[in-house]
Amino acid sequence: MSNPLLTVENLTKHYPIGAGFLKKPFSVVRAVEDVSFTVLPGETLCIVGESGCGKSTVARLLMRLVDPTGGRVLIDGTDIAGLRKHELRSWRRQMQMVFQDPYSSLNPRLTAGQIITEPVENYERLSSKHRNALAADLLQKVGMSPEMMHRLPSELSGGQRQRLGIARALSLNPALIIADEAVSALDVSVQAQILNLLLDLQQQMGIAFVFISHDLGVVEHIAKRVAVMYLGRIVELAPCEALFAEPVHPYTEALIAAAPVPDPTRVRLAAPIEGEVPSPVNPPNGCAFHPRCPLAVQRCRTEVPTLVPIADGRVVACHVRAPAKIIPLKPTAAANCSLVEPGN
Repeated sequence: MSNPLLTVENLTKHYPIGAGFLKKPFSVVRAVEDVSFTVLPGETLCIVGESGCGKSTVARLLMRLVDPTGGRVLIDGTDIAGLRKHELRSWRRQMQMVFQDPYSSLNPRLTAGQIITEPVENYERLSSKHRNALAADLLQKVGMSPEMMHRLPSELSGGQRQRLGIARALSLNPALIIADEAVSALDVSVQAQILNLLLDLQQQMGIAFVFISHDLGVVEHIAKRVAVMYLGRIVELAPCEALFAEPVHPYTEALIAAAPVPDPTRVRLAAPIEGEVPSPVNPPNGCAFHPRCPLAVQRCRTEVPTLVPIADGRVVACHVRAPAKIIPLKPTAAANCSLVEPGN
């Protein structure tokens, strides 16, 4: 088994609220709390959860668009979370991002060709001939005509703009692409085209993806493994097929049950959950999901569950469901569970 391309250890992000005496914050928003996972070369890991669970914050932390409060983000063994800005520059070539909104993530004053080649020209000077050839090649890779390199973003459709965003991300030949809700703003037919494009590019170029989404239909189509987040924490991480066939954590089960089912013969696993996600400013004691969980016991109200490995290569944080299924792991199996133990 190859070494992980991306290793995230105990990643945490708190945003201070207000400032009192000596600029001490009144409180903090616990956007991300102790998140750990790995991504192998050429793998697609999807991160799912309700709005406000911290998915997009994780994406920005991985890209160092915001600085973490704690934890480590390792690319090929180098902790980029601790690098200074000038040291981080060389690592930007290894990882790129496709943003959610194709209408605001592109510079409206640049042509499509300039948008694609701008990242490369941050590192090396290109001749006009080389610049045009690079833009034409990448436009063809994402299913667009090379003639579109002279168009402005305002002259492109939503699907074409998202393809342009993908072409820009590919321009530096990255090993990892972070896609934050990359198809949520598009029509369903265009979504399918973009997803198939990403899968084709992954097979051709061996790129690893961290795909952020709240659409379980999209996740089921594209993911190899899925991490389920709730209120800033990962509550379950499992192979995609195993997660959808037999979710273990009550939140994962309810999340799948709440998703629209195109096949009327497909049986729902449980009733959708009720209530709202608690505030990250004042999260509940113990398990954050216990106020909405039908299986909660007293221990859930007082003790935060930790991620533990269980059968079929998944990790789950649940006092009720996970302990009954814990199995002893051999060294090879432990490597496959993709769990980074706190403190390691």
